[in-house]
Amino acid sequence: MSRNDQEKNDRSCRRKGVKIGFVGLGVMGLGMVPRLQAAGYKVTGWNRTKEKAKALLDAGMAWADSPRAVAEVSDVVFTVVTDGKAVKDVALGPDGIIAGLKPGSVYIDMSTIAPEVTREVADAFAAKGLVMLDAPISGSPVTLAQGNASVMVGGDEAAFEKVKPVLLAIGPKVTRIGASGLAVKMKIAVNLLLMVEVIAFGEAVALAEKGGVSREAAVDAILKSVAAAPVLGYRGPFILEGKMPDVPLADVTLQQKDMILALDMGRKLGSPVPLAAAANELMNACRGLGIDRNDFVVAHQVYRRLGGHPQ
Repeated sequence: MSRNDQEKNDRSCRRKGVKIGFVGLGVMGLGMVPRLQAAGYKVTGWNRTKEKAKALLDAGMAWADSPRAVAEVSDVVFTVVTDGKAVKDVALGPDGIIAGLKPGSVYIDMSTIAPEVTREVADAFAAKGLVMLDAPISGSPVTLAQGNASVMVGGDEAAFEKVKPVLLAIGPKVTRIGASGLAVKMKIAVNLLLMVEVIAFGEAVALAEKGGVSREAAVDAILKSVAAAPVLGYRGPFILEGKMPDVPLADVTLQQKDMILALDMGRKLGSPVPLAAAANELMNACRGLGIDRNDFVVAHQVYRRLGGHPQ
């Protein structure tokens, strides 16, 4: 066996020795677990609805009956859930991760939640001599599947170095932002930028359409221009006729949650976020028009209606 082959074999053995727990098997969790398994990690999962995990169970993921049970058999435990309440439920509840996590193991929350909730949960773990990292993921199911998602990490540096190889199995860009809670603050800022880009895209296309440019030509021109961003590359075409996905990457309600976090963070810090406020109002308009079950790029339709475009 060559040296390179031996090194690969050694890495594989080490990965197989690290047991991963995963709590919350929604759209992002369903994309992350296969990447961890493909890297050689044994994964044990839990979700409120077991049926959603069927494909993962069929692919070899083990099942545990509670977040606590997941933590009891894991060296690293991930959560990706909807909001701060859900994080507190699975992390601090009577049958939560904190009750089962072993000393030396690491809890990593990848949810996008209010920074003060992250700090509250991290402090609860620290009080028991345990470690929690906030490590929100930046990307969609598309970028995750492509291997282009990035992970921002807040919390203890030694714990970060310990789990970094595991995080690199999820995405190739892993960066420690700083102390506990700073990563989730950075994620909120990144999501603000992402949302403003997508909203501005819809505004620009609607303006071009009203001026006589076909929607197809407008989308194509933007995606070939210096204004193109990765998020527009995979989301922009959704506004073409018949291209809106039946299952949104992030619907209006989910994405608006992040804008509300940005507005709240700006208010508490005294930092102006007028573009976040505008984006939030566009989401309100989508809800008012009853189109909020779509991916949030559907805000393009709001601009069309406001501009008097023929429907």
